[in-house]
Amino acid sequence: MAERMSPLLALGLLVAGLCSSVHCLPENVVVKEQHRRVDDHTLASSNTDFAFSLYKQLALENPNKNVIFSPLSVSIALGFLSLGARGSTLTEILEGLKFNLTEIQETEIHQGFQHLLQMLNRPSNQLQLSVGNAMFVQEELKLLDKFREDAQVLYSSEAFSANFGDPEAAKSLINDYVKNKTQGKIEDLFKDLDPFTKVILVNYIYFKAQWKTRFDPKDTEQAEFHMSENKTVEVPMMSIGGLETPYFQDEELGCTLVELTYTSNDSALFILPDEGKMQALEAKLIPETLTRWRDSLQPSLIDALYLPRFSISSDYNLQRSLSKLGIRKVFTSEADLSGITDVMDLEVSQMVHSAVLDVDEEGTEGAASTAVEVSPRSMFMTIVRFNRPFLIAVVLKDTQSIIFLGKVTNPSQA
Repeated sequence: MAERMSPLLALGLLVAGLCSSVHCLPENVVVKEQHRRVDDHTLASSNTDFAFSLYKQLALENPNKNVIFSPLSVSIALGFLSLGARGSTLTEILEGLKFNLTEIQETEIHQGFQHLLQMLNRPSNQLQLSVGNAMFVQEELKLLDKFREDAQVLYSSEAFSANFGDPEAAKSLINDYVKNKTQGKIEDLFKDLDPFTKVILVNYIYFKAQWKTRFDPKDTEQAEFHMSENKTVEVPMMSIGGLETPYFQDEELGCTLVELTYTSNDSALFILPDEGKMQALEAKLIPETLTRWRDSLQPSLIDALYLPRFSISSDYNLQRSLSKLGIRKVFTSEADLSGITDVMDLEVSQMVHSAVLDVDEEGTEGAASTAVEVSPRSMFMTIVRFNRPFLIAVVLKDTQSIIFLGKVTNPSQA
């Protein structure tokens, strides 16, 4: 078999999320811009569309498993990569990210991501959030000045040189960098590296927040979680009574929504499909559905809320999923990444994504047979039990960005 000599570019994404409470920023803050950029609403809408599309693909490829990823991390990394793409390789990436290129210019998209990163990295007492990008470049490889500058200015990316000829040393350099940036939550982003790799782009997100109203650990008890009709697991079930929080029972789609807020006013949206309705609900995950839910959520008194304490993680190689979303060329020998370096036959060899999400009584950290009992038990008692597979979306209020999106099928996954 012929040896593969083409230079490679690998893309690594890692996220760690921990949440327990929600936070928001005032909506009327106006940020003055010198350049024209895509407005926050358009960027958020495209990012949400991409988030749901990629979620459906990952859920399809991983049936009956937990799914957790950071749509925001993947979007930013692909935006970053597109800086160096040209021709149809570039078009595929931007259209795959759900941007309408007849209405929006490439420069506006990059400035939109630049503004988003600036907002995400604003200091906050209420929230630990760090988002960033880094490049690891083969020692003798010369990056084009424009790419290096744009990467720094638009995507705040640091650049490091690495010797991929020694794959073990390069791997530990990158994995240590990631581990450090995600507070130790993600230890082995790359399991192996090809010695012909030339460039690695990494995006990382670390998020930790506390619930505005915390669960009392004394109220957490072991309870059954119905993974499927005939499979249950015992999980630590948190509970809270007399909670006033945004709530909506969606008769149309057959699901119950509870939004829990962090002290920072960001929030986690928990979506519990009615019995047997998970697949039908997943099919309806589109930006319009999220908008309708947002408009329908109303502060309500929940007499008792039961939610499992969980820590779930996933590792994905995203080439196949992204190819299904139309981003294909960049992973083949037809890739045009001539905006990165003079080396002409650069292609993306692997795009890895690793995410961890912990939800407990304090908050969120990220680097079955019982239906929702919303029956009038005495006078209108609302009892919501998340004791079967449910969806979770962690949303940053000021940017309306979905920082984590997932499905909890088995909360006791180690």
